[in-house]
Amino acid sequence: MSIPVPHLAGNYAPVGHEVTAHELPVTGAVPAELTGWYLRNGPNPHEAASAHWFLGDGMVHGVRLEGGRATAFRNRWVRTSAFTDGKQLFDQYGNRDLTAGNVNTHVVRHAGRTLALAESSLPYLLSPDLETVGPHDFDGKLTTPMTAHPKTCPVTGQLHFFGYGMLTPPFLTYYRANANGDLELSRVVEGVGPTMMHDFALTRRHVVFLDLPVVFDLKMAMGGDPFPYRWNPSYGARLGVLRRDEPHGAVRWFDVEPCYVFHVGYAYDDGDDIVLGIIRYPHLWRSGSGEAYPESTLWRWTVNLRTEKVIEEQLDDRNTEFPRVDERLAGLDSRFVHTITAPAHPRHDPVPGSLLRYDTHTGEVAQHTFSPGRVPSEAAFAPADDRAGGDGWLMTYVFDEAKGTSDLVIVDITDMAAKPVAIVHLPQRVPYGFHGNWLPDA
Repeated sequence: MSIPVPHLAGNYAPVGHEVTAHELPVTGAVPAELTGWYLRNGPNPHEAASAHWFLGDGMVHGVRLEGGRATAFRNRWVRTSAFTDGKQLFDQYGNRDLTAGNVNTHVVRHAGRTLALAESSLPYLLSPDLETVGPHDFDGKLTTPMTAHPKTCPVTGQLHFFGYGMLTPPFLTYYRANANGDLELSRVVEGVGPTMMHDFALTRRHVVFLDLPVVFDLKMAMGGDPFPYRWNPSYGARLGVLRRDEPHGAVRWFDVEPCYVFHVGYAYDDGDDIVLGIIRYPHLWRSGSGEAYPESTLWRWTVNLRTEKVIEEQLDDRNTEFPRVDERLAGLDSRFVHTITAPAHPRHDPVPGSLLRYDTHTGEVAQHTFSPGRVPSEAAFAPADDRAGGDGWLMTYVFDEAKGTSDLVIVDITDMAAKPVAIVHLPQRVPYGFHGNWLPDA
């Protein structure tokens, strides 16, 4: 009997059915203030196989909360042209089909639109019940892929994002959509190579691009590697700073020590400084994308625009990922950032699964620890009221290895050590995935 590859085994294994269920059982009490959907995207290959974890077809899993109840659960594949028609990102001549990505990484809302995202393709528009409407190219103005990590400015309502290329220039294009969702800015950033740029940073005054040494390797691609990116320290590592009020102006570059960053937790302006909280890997994929991940930890980069130097500081030594803040403070000094720890071997790992709440002003860390065998995913913040930075809850899908089931767990940020305020028991397992959001009703 063949043994499944790791990214298709255990809770990485896909689920085979789209489910609709109503009136879900709850342990505890769903906060009455929460009315909306918690959605999370992740890879779930509909053929039950994929060559790499990053390449499975996207599936969005959602729980509806309303009136103190968990009223519904839905999971739906994102029906891209790759899913419905078997199209490929690149044809034999290197031509790219922007509708043919797997769209398995994030799900966000802007200007009333719910968008499923992956950095390899166009976003896909979803209906309120998670059915796929189709690719969204901003009325033909988006001509590159779109990052899975766009940033919404809480002051202007603008959506800032970028797209990166693999084979040919432009390798980086910066975009901005206004609060109504109309694409109003497109600007190529020159001098960047085929780096895997997963995330970036936005502050009140600046955009910061991460030009880091995990780069597309044509030889690996020609050899059939399903995800042909590799560590190349000779490429260098630097941050590109662009003023928001001069979007077509010069990009200033600042060197940092070689590393890789999938996710920026927070960023803000502080006088002559730009402060970024990042999850930093000392290296990544030195022998290819099948290599095990090194530990990743929370760091702070302080970019001084006057001295043109970057101070790099490690803030904690815990192996952690998936940083999130109160999105109403995106680009501002949010003070608190939330991350997770997830054991590699849930029932045997001495480090339990947990949610961490870092106070970046004091250095204190509050923690919610799960029992052995229970593994959290990324935790999104759901506010309790209209005060940005105020009280609220963390929401995460948690897998129970012993039972083979998943729950939506809701934790009060004011008492992280307490038991969850609510555990919503789901009718189907939710495989490990990537990113999502609490989307309250308008």
